Amino acid sequence: MTIQQAKADALAARLGAGAEGQGGSTQQSWLGAAQAAALARVQGMGLPGKRDEYWRYTDPSTLNVPKALSAALFDNRGEPRPFSAVDRLKLVFVDGVFDPAQSDSLALEGIEIERLSQAAANPSHWAAGLYGTLEARGQTPVERPFAALNTAQADEGVLIRVTGKPSRPVSLIYLRKSVDCDAILHHLIKVESGAELTLLENGPAAARLSKVMEVEVADKGRFHHVRTQGRDHDRRAISHIFARIGAGALFKSFTLTANGRLTRTEAFIELLGADSVAHIAGASVGDGDFHHDDTVFVTHAAERCESRQVYKKVLKNGAVGVFQGKILVKQGAQKTDGYQISQSLLLDDDSQFLAKPELEIYADDVKCSHGSTSGAIDDTALYYLRSRGVPLKQAQSLLVLAFLAEAIAEIDDETIAEDIRGRLEAWLHRHEHAGNGQ
Repeated sequence: MTIQQAKADALAARLGAGAEGQGGSTQQSWLGAAQAAALARVQGMGLPGKRDEYWRYTDPSTLNVPKALSAALFDNRGEPRPFSAVDRLKLVFVDGVFDPAQSDSLALEGIEIERLSQAAANPSHWAAGLYGTLEARGQTPVERPFAALNTAQADEGVLIRVTGKPSRPVSLIYLRKSVDCDAILHHLIKVESGAELTLLENGPAAARLSKVMEVEVADKGRFHHVRTQGRDHDRRAISHIFARIGAGALFKSFTLTANGRLTRTEAFIELLGADSVAHIAGASVGDGDFHHDDTVFVTHAAERCESRQVYKKVLKNGAVGVFQGKILVKQGAQKTDGYQISQSLLLDDDSQFLAKPELEIYADDVKCSHGSTSGAIDDTALYYLRSRGVPLKQAQSLLVLAFLAEAIAEIDDETIAEDIRGRLEAWLHRHEHAGNGQ
């Protein structure tokens, strides 16, 4: 069997015999047309296998199978939910389905929010012509078949158009009740010129989650994104962010991942206007049968743009971390400032960090750098803390938090950043003496 045939067979099995692969939208709607185009894209690609270059470090087999593998629910009763100290507009999804009873009113000044399924009935909706567009752009030069499959099948998600500066962040909360839920969510965010939005995400969402977020930030717009991926250890998830950024605009995204058997987060970001800025960062902590993959592609296509990729992973008891990051500087994108760092802290000899940093530059007046390191806790620093009376486990935790600090520093809101630090401290405390999956 050829590789392409194997990929086609995997897609056919995932779609199911006779399935059209669309999320219930009619061909006559703009959503139906976009989904049909996405289905054609993924049918031309098939689903990936381990022999695909961008999947060589991560086995996609559990993402390919027709039904989600069962994932035990994590009981976090008694623990405060992420961002509970933040005044925010809450939108709640349960097993991948929007729950209006647990959600706040969608009304908020300077912003329009609508469900994807409801917007499809409006032929003149602002999302028509934008849904699936950024995902389609992100298929070159690297194919992202799970993103196209998501675009083809999604019938849940939110469409957010930001016209001003809302007084509160928008918070997407993903709850889970089913042990075998297979959720598909597709969000579309449009930040108009001069507008600003903070978007928060948290929760495990599903036993297997496919999520795509398309973000368009117009000239001088600002978009801040912070997410925590839930503590259900048996879950599997693949998420994509596709973003295009206008002149003088800002895009910032940070992700905290603790636990999860398989988590793959992909980002495809285009800086299309002069003087635009894109920062994307992540902190992940894993213990035992934990596999976390960050795959990032940032394109500089205009002058005087800045990008930062900052990824830190803490791994123990055989956990695996992956980073694949690329900066592409196109011809004419002079005065580019591109920075990429990926580092892992291995707390034992059984864990692995696999990194593939890349630069591809076609302009001659740029400042670009990338680095990747992997190592253990510094013995000198540990001795310094111990010599001053700090207990061993506490000293190790302090050094782990210091290691992760550069990634957390990418969060502008100090209240949100402190919430992230608190969750990392709690994870470290639980894992000082406990086994994995906590």
